[in-house]
Amino acid sequence: MPSTIGTLLSLTTFGESHGAALGGVLDGYPAGIAIDEDFIRSEMDRRRPGSTSLGTSRSEADSVRILSGVMDGVSTGTAIGFIIENSSQRSSDYSSIQHLYRPGHADYAYDAKFGLRDYRGGGRSSGRETACRVFGGAMAKLLLRREAISVDAGVIEVGGIRAEGYGWNPPFPAPLYAPENGNLERMIDEIEQARRDGDSVGGIIECRIRGVMAGLGDPVFDKLDATLSRAIMSIGGVKGIEFGSGFESARMRGSANNDPMRIVDGRPAFLSNNAGGILGGISTGEDIVMRIAVKPTPSISKEQLTITDDGRDAAISVKGRHDPSILPRAVPVVEAMAALTIADHMLVQRAYGR
Repeated sequence: MPSTIGTLLSLTTFGESHGAALGGVLDGYPAGIAIDEDFIRSEMDRRRPGSTSLGTSRSEADSVRILSGVMDGVSTGTAIGFIIENSSQRSSDYSSIQHLYRPGHADYAYDAKFGLRDYRGGGRSSGRETACRVFGGAMAKLLLRREAISVDAGVIEVGGIRAEGYGWNPPFPAPLYAPENGNLERMIDEIEQARRDGDSVGGIIECRIRGVMAGLGDPVFDKLDATLSRAIMSIGGVKGIEFGSGFESARMRGSANNDPMRIVDGRPAFLSNNAGGILGGISTGEDIVMRIAVKPTPSISKEQLTITDDGRDAAISVKGRHDPSILPRAVPVVEAMAALTIADHMLVQRAYGR
């Protein structure tokens, strides 16, 4: 099971939802970067269980202990090892469904692949795994900060209710981490109603990366949008991604979808951004704009049809502490994977002397 992503800046993670700890190694991180522990803490707090009133009641501190690669608050250029201890796992919550496959979860697929599965919250398929990603993303953001590159995301749709008339002025506030808009209260209420119904809802997250120079990315297999897609689609619960006008471009004519160009203040400029900041797999210097589809949380208390791991029909109601929507806590994870990808491309670009 590969647990590493990245070319020159690589993140390897380990650990399960109900194990003793999570952790990993961030390799290829440049020397001389000031490590802002308060910033890392704030990033971890946005994702941690119990951080939002719209999420799970499980509460974890998600304190990161850096084991190597940092000295006197500055990166040394060597591998950065880190660990995040679990302290609030309750494996007993899952004992009654030990032999049941949870609909919408990876239970059956893991069993089919490995011949066994971790029934205690899903093991590696649990969203708990993303804590390591957020640490890696926070470190990548510190690197990108030196280049005046920012990565921000926000919830723009919940259960079919789309943010109305929103502007882009991050950071967005809890509990939803959505931009201010005419439907904000309806979006929050939709999640609360799903909780009351013993159900869950999905939605859409928008991510914008600003300040990326033109020329980042490669023309064929390592296109910038391809590697961003791989990183984002590796997040559990993500079912789709689009850039710029995305699927809407399939309904447009070329004359409408193409982004006209002019020289503005002596520099090339685009008059629109249907491309979402990427052409031919390479950044154009415009904002990189992505929208990410996130499915409803599969763990719900409503009764569902399933089967047992020994081949019998059954019914299941998933108890325990679960998010009625993973959207709010997925926002920093989306940002993290985007930041890691951009930082990796930037280091590759420098390595080739471009």
